[in-house]
Amino acid sequence: MPQLAQRIGRAKPSAIMAVAEKAKALKVAGRDIISFSIGVPNFLPGPHVYQAAADSLAKDSGQYGSNRGADALLDAFLGHIERAGLKGYSRANISTGIGAKHILYNLAEALLDEGDSIAFAVPYWTTYQDIADIMNAKSLHLHCPASQNYKITPAQLDAALKQKPKVFLFNNPNNPTGMVYSKDEVAALADVLVNYPDTWIIADDIYHRMVFDGLGYHNFMDTQPSLRERLIFVDSLSKTYGMPGWRVGFIAAPESVAKAVTTLNSNHITNIPEVITAAAVAALSGPQDVPEQKNKEFEGKRNLVMDAMNSIPGLICPRPQGAFYVFPDISCAFGKSHNGTLIANDVDFCNALLDAKGVACVPGSAFGEPKSLRISYTCPSAQLPDGLKRFVEFFAELT
Repeated sequence: MPQLAQRIGRAKPSAIMAVAEKAKALKVAGRDIISFSIGVPNFLPGPHVYQAAADSLAKDSGQYGSNRGADALLDAFLGHIERAGLKGYSRANISTGIGAKHILYNLAEALLDEGDSIAFAVPYWTTYQDIADIMNAKSLHLHCPASQNYKITPAQLDAALKQKPKVFLFNNPNNPTGMVYSKDEVAALADVLVNYPDTWIIADDIYHRMVFDGLGYHNFMDTQPSLRERLIFVDSLSKTYGMPGWRVGFIAAPESVAKAVTTLNSNHITNIPEVITAAAVAALSGPQDVPEQKNKEFEGKRNLVMDAMNSIPGLICPRPQGAFYVFPDISCAFGKSHNGTLIANDVDFCNALLDAKGVACVPGSAFGEPKSLRISYTCPSAQLPDGLKRFVEFFAELT
């Protein structure tokens, strides 16, 4: 009997989707479920995006497109990143993919050989570890507990880079914590990075338009422009524009990296379809009122969630300043019981919470931090207060 490749044994189903599917099944069975699980923005793009898609369908060529991305799409993305402060790039620095996840896998294939090391913070987005495992690369974890606001310190980064990882993968604003690095914090890390010229830097900053409290988005190149030679900026339409199902991702990178990703596209996907391209151009170049409005809404939701978290005795939850997540340390519940069900760990907690209260959260162990869980607060606004009330009640009922 023929055998599958060894790498498939290192691939794991999404822990986040597993929770979402369980919640969906319970809802279909008639349970009143409020999902704080999957990280989707739960809003739709503006009408101009759909109009652009419809117009494209009316004149679709049906032909193959550019492996790099249509010129109109590249130009729209260049304008998008220039507004974020990333200036001086050209089409030769850009490539596209079927979402940021596909982009990250392409980058792993382009930058990592088996046995190479990739460094990233813990907690991490689940895909980072998945990529390392599938590529048979070594993961170099920078543990960032709640006590340091889930953020990498310059000393941590310096110690990690002394081990000569091939890639340093940075996520700001962060999934799963919602934390955002300030201008000074980014500058301090950039001052470390400049001393290690043999390490690629991937800035997975797809939430950079989702920043609260007037903090602003800051990039390593703001203070260390020489890092442009080895920094790869990753972005997508999914979160900012409410378009996760449209699957469009981008990079701005050194020409050699953009060319490598484009070459991999020619072997993997060929191109982004015309109708998707038209919608993406409209999203990036058209009116920005929807994403701006939704960012304000998410900031307000963040405030509601933090009020609930702060009301729970013993719970530790650094205040996030971006994305749409909070990541409380729930270890104060471990060793307690809920209606006779022992809560020994984060998985027990999330299962008991879902069974007892109909609230779905993702265990922190999915993100490398088993003391915590992730709340995604993108559910309909009318559901959020009730979901938080159930969450607080669950804690109060622990014995």
